[in-house]
Amino acid sequence: MTALLEIKNIETFYRLIYALRGVSLTVEEGTITAILGNNGAGKSTILKTVMGLLDDQPDKGTIEFMGKRIDGKDPEVIVRMGISYVPEGREVFEELSVRENLLMGAYIRRDRDGIRKDFEKIYSYFPVLKERSDQWAGTLSGGEQQMLAIGRALMNRPKLLFLDEPSLGLSPLLVKAIFNIISKINEEGVTILLVEQNARMALNISHVGLILENGRFVMKGKSEDLMRDRDVQEFYMGVRSEESAKGYQRWKRKKRWR
Repeated sequence: MTALLEIKNIETFYRLIYALRGVSLTVEEGTITAILGNNGAGKSTILKTVMGLLDDQPDKGTIEFMGKRIDGKDPEVIVRMGISYVPEGREVFEELSVRENLLMGAYIRRDRDGIRKDFEKIYSYFPVLKERSDQWAGTLSGGEQQMLAIGRALMNRPKLLFLDEPSLGLSPLLVKAIFNIISKINEEGVTILLVEQNARMALNISHVGLILENGRFVMKGKSEDLMRDRDVQEFYMGVRSEESAKGYQRWKRKKRWR
């Protein structure tokens, strides 16, 4: 496989916090790569660092996209190179319509026929957006806003799509629907870097998984292997290991006879 994005030994301060500590990451073309971790681990900081959205660019290390250095470049340059970003919390333009939000995603494009076709593709992914095309984005539900944020990012025709916590605040049914669409987008040729707390869903659709703790990757591997790892199951998926389950049963029996 071809390396689309390569992050090498980056260190980043975020709001006076030492957020990333020698982080290295390779995203292969055509894959979904999932970064997992608890709040404050530094997951979102990785995406913001790559996108050039932080005042302090990496103090150390390099970032390459399609073989070209992008660390230190302006966000607009990075977007034009082919990376789109769906931020945590969606950040749709609330006082613009659904259609206008999607058009904002295509602001660097001039191919009207292509934009028209991409509208239809987005509407095929998310039919509800077509129904609400003239509705203000601020009146949409949380799930609909997430669909709109993803659709807006896709209007740039990205080679690489960043998704920051797409399941945040959504019902289990909507989470399943969103992740099914993410898989479909990937199958149609878009490489995806996914930051997510829902480890089970993220590992279920991704090819590679990485676990971040305190600004460092502590585990990397194929997603199917991480799904079977006892520590991952216990600490990130809420599945008790056999040993901890036995200990819990012993504790219950002791309590029962007191």
